[in-house]
Amino acid sequence: MLLSRLVIFCERDKLMEPLPRGANFMRCKFLWEIGLHIAGDPATPYYGNRDMCITIGKGSGDAFQPWLRMATGAAHLAHAVARNELDLAIVNPSAMLTQAYRGTGLFPKPLPLRIVANYPSWDRFVYMVHPRTGITSLSQIKERRYPLRLSTREDRTHSTRVLIEQTFAAYGFTLADFESWGGSLQLNTGPGDKRRMAALQEGNIDAVFDEGLITWFDEALAAGMQPITPEAEVLGKLEAIGWRKVVMPAGRFPNLKVDHLCIDFGGWPLYTRASLPEEDAYKVCDAIAAREAQIAWEDAKGWSPFQGAGQLGRETEATPMDVPMHPGAARWFREHGVEVKA
Repeated sequence: MLLSRLVIFCERDKLMEPLPRGANFMRCKFLWEIGLHIAGDPATPYYGNRDMCITIGKGSGDAFQPWLRMATGAAHLAHAVARNELDLAIVNPSAMLTQAYRGTGLFPKPLPLRIVANYPSWDRFVYMVHPRTGITSLSQIKERRYPLRLSTREDRTHSTRVLIEQTFAAYGFTLADFESWGGSLQLNTGPGDKRRMAALQEGNIDAVFDEGLITWFDEALAAGMQPITPEAEVLGKLEAIGWRKVVMPAGRFPNLKVDHLCIDFGGWPLYTRASLPEEDAYKVCDAIAAREAQIAWEDAKGWSPFQGAGQLGRETEATPMDVPMHPGAARWFREHGVEVKA
């Protein structure tokens, strides 16, 4: 999510563990900061050069010998992890990894993947529609062939776009069908894109289907939009794919007056293939704990605070897990007092 949502958690009176020293550390950090600045540029579109692949290995010869390869990217990178082209990848949300593990949704067959750690990220996906459309059920979009002006992401591979198309499929139509009867897309980079916020204020969109709620949801409620819950049959189809349903309580946002049943969009699991050596997964967890104070942790407006490194190994609102944990990671968490989900 947005960098503005990230905070570093550490106690004022507690000295942070000193960083390693030495020439090699300084060179590695030099390269890391260059990569972080370029890949982390919020102006880079989702389909641009905005991901990183970090490779640890030996560079003492005339060819680099990779040992541990870690990358950010879209859910499809699960194939590269399963093929041993990458060792670790991180995906948002957890439900995308669930699909890869089960062989559902985007993935035609199950992939041998395991969770190493789940970065805590509280989020929900909602279907917001303005009452002026007369639409009170998502099924009416097809029934009425309504020319809905829908605000969504510009990146077609983004997990939100995947969920939208899976939702449409559960109702028996496609994005192409939607556009054929006059439906249109107002495209955005992130959920709080200024173009979306302006369109909300100006009444130029009829609906928003998205996550990243802390950047736009309350404003959409204030603009008159209302969240719609898919019918039980459709929710069942989405659950079978790998999505979870969850209740967002009234008052979670100032303008949310009643409980709302929606889709869980939480968790950023760091995952690997089942065959990764146990010691490698163990070392990754050890590194997370050692660098906890240097890592930027997400804080969803205070209602889902970071609970320490142990949270990355257990089920919480911000760390949903429907994929088994790698044995090496499970051993690390158990040794550090965390009850790992079987």
